[in-house]
Amino acid sequence: MQTSESVWDYPRPPRLESVPERIRVVVSGIVIVDSTRASRVLETSHPPVYYVPPADVRMDLLVPGRGRSVCEWKGVATYHTLVVGDRRIDDVAWSYERPTPPFASIASYLAFYPGRVDEAWVGDERATAQPGGFYGGWITSRIRGPFKGEPGTLGW
Repeated sequence: MQTSESVWDYPRPPRLESVPERIRVVVSGIVIVDSTRASRVLETSHPPVYYVPPADVRMDLLVPGRGRSVCEWKGVATYHTLVVGDRRIDDVAWSYERPTPPFASIASYLAFYPGRVDEAWVGDERATAQPGGFYGGWITSRIRGPFKGEPGTLGW
């Protein structure tokens, strides 16, 4: 039986930990990610973000994205765009090519926005997206909020 987790018990600065569950991402019926070697970042007020090694990602379907952002904890992120047939999903994922030392183990690992893909799975449970569209947290039944990104949380 899985225990419930409150995002308000997650630390700040965030913590990185290995994930025992299988992580999958599906778009247009194609498995884009299938990993049992993922890590997750846990940060106060945010659902977990899952990072998967590039070897477990259909990198042949990704092209450089347009976005760049800076995380005060992890460093500079670069974005990736997914192209599946005629379908293009801009900035569907991001990675830290040269993360800060505490996050060195996820260098080049990719994190996918669950709200931009057709399916995002943690084990046998389909995840939903963190509200608001900016953050990339994955919400499952064991994760409790309220979550940053929901209406009225801009100043958190």
